[in-house]
Amino acid sequence: MTEEKETKKKIEIIENSLGRKFPSYIEGYGEVIPFQGAWSNLYLKKKPTTLSLGSEIRPQDKMCSTLEEALKKCKVFNGMTVSFHHHLREGDGIVNLTMKALKEMGVKGIKLAPSALFNVHSGLVDYLNDGTIETVLGSMNGSIGVQVSLGKMQGVGVLRSHGGRVRSIVQDDMHIDLAVIGAPTADNYGNANGIDGKSACGPLAYSNIDSKLADKVIIVTDNLVPYPASPISISQVNVDYVVEVESIGDPNKIVSGTLRIVRKEPLITISNNTAAVVEHSGLMKEGFNFQAGAGSISLLTVERIGEMMKKTGVKAGWVNGGTTSLIVDLFRQDYVKKLTTCQAFDLVSVESLRNDKNHLEINIDEYANICNKGCLVNLLDIVVLGATEVDVDFNVNVNTHSDGYLKHGIGGHQDTAAGAKLTIITVPLARRDNPIIIDSVTTVTTPGECIDVVVTEDGIAVNPLRPKLEKMLKEAGLPVMDIHELKELAEKKAGKGYVKPETKERIVAVIEWRDGSVIDVVREVVPKEKK
Repeated sequence: MTEEKETKKKIEIIENSLGRKFPSYIEGYGEVIPFQGAWSNLYLKKKPTTLSLGSEIRPQDKMCSTLEEALKKCKVFNGMTVSFHHHLREGDGIVNLTMKALKEMGVKGIKLAPSALFNVHSGLVDYLNDGTIETVLGSMNGSIGVQVSLGKMQGVGVLRSHGGRVRSIVQDDMHIDLAVIGAPTADNYGNANGIDGKSACGPLAYSNIDSKLADKVIIVTDNLVPYPASPISISQVNVDYVVEVESIGDPNKIVSGTLRIVRKEPLITISNNTAAVVEHSGLMKEGFNFQAGAGSISLLTVERIGEMMKKTGVKAGWVNGGTTSLIVDLFRQDYVKKLTTCQAFDLVSVESLRNDKNHLEINIDEYANICNKGCLVNLLDIVVLGATEVDVDFNVNVNTHSDGYLKHGIGGHQDTAAGAKLTIITVPLARRDNPIIIDSVTTVTTPGECIDVVVTEDGIAVNPLRPKLEKMLKEAGLPVMDIHELKELAEKKAGKGYVKPETKERIVAVIEWRDGSVIDVVREVVPKEKK
């Protein structure tokens, strides 16, 4: 009997600690380690991989006239894993440029390992169909996620948190053959940063680990400067080749629809309730720190927190981001002493990182890797996060919608929720005719044990594991109620209960917890019109 047949013979259906069931071995993914709790595998560490050393090229020969030349020198091959960063978000031009070149070179079966994909990458759907891309090992936002949900990808996708991605690279769960790094500024020896140049996007935090551990590294820049480029986000010691192109992307499209404040109900009420939870949590005191997401509710909440800080005189020690102009304004008014940034969400934040003292760039290893000796998320006092769904056990879904389609990545959701002293989830009770508080989420992204409070427009639910916090919020007069009551209100607003999407048995994507265990899977969706 062959080894493959032996493996298939041993496959069984296993269940993780949240009751989610899947095969013990998933073809295209491998052996499954079932999730057993948010902190259960904290010390279950494999030996880290080492830095990628050595090169056959002479030190002075890093410049290539075209991207194609650099790719050829990297000896690209079928089935290779190629990584990218997403700091330019909807303005990114490097992923499409590189994949077009690889396709023209006839490379097949690529394992695409971006830190995230966006709608600007929708053209990659064609590469899923023709076999250029075998699988996506990273966040799939928008149209790519929809196509994967419909079974249009040959392989099995893997979604990891920002910190989980770093962990997977460090522990060689995801070995990167080639990292292509779009750099707004670089010199001819490979030193690069993201704060200068016409395409300045802020940090290059996502590609920091890729540059260190990928077998080959190409820097692509549209602002080649005399040696040495400074400051240095990506170091020359990790770079094989440098290519100058006309444009790496459009920084004006860093700000996408999810990064704009929408001042309407129920968002305003939810943000007011959230700010009240922060105020009465006992954590908002001199030197506190926090992180908020980039959705409208989070942005409105930051605005309200800023107003409270100005009213009370309480100042934050530091704030982490995904940094926005709202946070920069508080920083420049001295209500925040220091900013740490691993992603700039607007051009004001890019400019601040370039010019303001005490605004620091941190990489994703420093931010959220569970397997290093101390990441920033462990020090967070408060984090405000969103969700597509929340269930009565406080489990949170951010990856799929209620229709089962995969439309979002994990980002730092798992990492910050597990690390912060106070994790707040903000959601409206219903979106269109879908209740958002339900019995059991379509897909588990972050386990309920990491969630402290769920805030909606009509009420606030506190995790029963946090009785002291619940008492404090009730005594402050906040509208605290049981999560089951919120579920009933959600169904009334939606006009119906949760309808489970129809799916096939085929697993199209695996959702990993930040330690590498499998917290859930996404199965191929049966389109409603084709039932």
